[in-house]
Amino acid sequence: MSDSDLENDIAASDQTDDLFEHHRIEVDPGQQALRIDKFLSDRLANTSRNKIQNAAIVGSILVNEKAVKSNYKVKPGDTVSVVFPYPRRELELIPQDIPLNVVYEDDYVVVLNKQSNLVVHPGYGNYSGTLVNGLIFHFGNLPTPVNLSIPEEATRPGLVHRLDKNTTGIMVVAKKELALTKLAKQFFDRTVDRKYVALVWGDLKEDEGSIEGNIGRSLKNRKVMSVFPGGEFGKKAKTHYKVIERFGYVTFIECKLETGRTHQIRVHLKYLGHPLFNDIDYGGDKILKGLSSSKYNQFIANCFQLLPRHALHAKSLGFEHPGTGKNVKFDSEIPEDMEAVLKKWRVYAKNSTYRT
Repeated sequence: MSDSDLENDIAASDQTDDLFEHHRIEVDPGQQALRIDKFLSDRLANTSRNKIQNAAIVGSILVNEKAVKSNYKVKPGDTVSVVFPYPRRELELIPQDIPLNVVYEDDYVVVLNKQSNLVVHPGYGNYSGTLVNGLIFHFGNLPTPVNLSIPEEATRPGLVHRLDKNTTGIMVVAKKELALTKLAKQFFDRTVDRKYVALVWGDLKEDEGSIEGNIGRSLKNRKVMSVFPGGEFGKKAKTHYKVIERFGYVTFIECKLETGRTHQIRVHLKYLGHPLFNDIDYGGDKILKGLSSSKYNQFIANCFQLLPRHALHAKSLGFEHPGTGKNVKFDSEIPEDMEAVLKKWRVYAKNSTYRT
């Protein structure tokens, strides 16, 4: 993988820790009574009053840690905090006819099953051929968290979360600004239900468990992430896992995210000693468990050829629908490349000639 591919993979992470901006403002002692929507629009660059009012509707504006309405009048000593979808204004977006597997669509959201080898949004030298380019081709103008009267356009229209370039699975995209704001609040509050399936090296000792440890950019290699168990760097992260099938040298598991950090599942499982199968960035593209024989080596090579990416799929996503307020959940089938490798391991595990 080239350096640009690695940067794209990180830029299109399957986590959400940098898809929102969090403003915190201490109100000056001499501040006169003023509606909070006016107060914030005067202080936040390129932020419309309508966007601020939408944030207040979904409870994203807090004063002294309590949600307030847009007509609340600030007073001296107030601490104001607000969460917005993260604005990113770098590139001109070009609509491109990229095939998308849409599993659901209404006036508020699009839910799709992302294919592998697809970066979610432009950045780091990858200026086209992304999911976003396909979204604006198929759905036109999607909501962005910035004032489009400025010359540059946002590069993440409709997005509230991401998946790695080579991670497949369910994503939700907002079609209206209010939907974007409501979904962003849910991801920020960690009320969405995200489940992944993964094939990992080794035989996990426990049938289920949790992995905790701060995640941050590696101090040795900025292109990957690391776990800092002492909490001296990075952000808090927690991943829950449960075994689905055991194959001896590899294990098929389900993962549920409690937090959303860059490469969280991939780096947490490496930290646990069970990297994702064929994860080139975290050491899973080597034979880590199994026999020392040419026959076994060929078996693994065949598996890598069938699944030329890390074995991670976003299986399901549940959230409160921004239009109806009802809880909805979308599920997806395991992709063909991953299913093909699972079938090979099932046969392998039953064949006594392969066992030590």
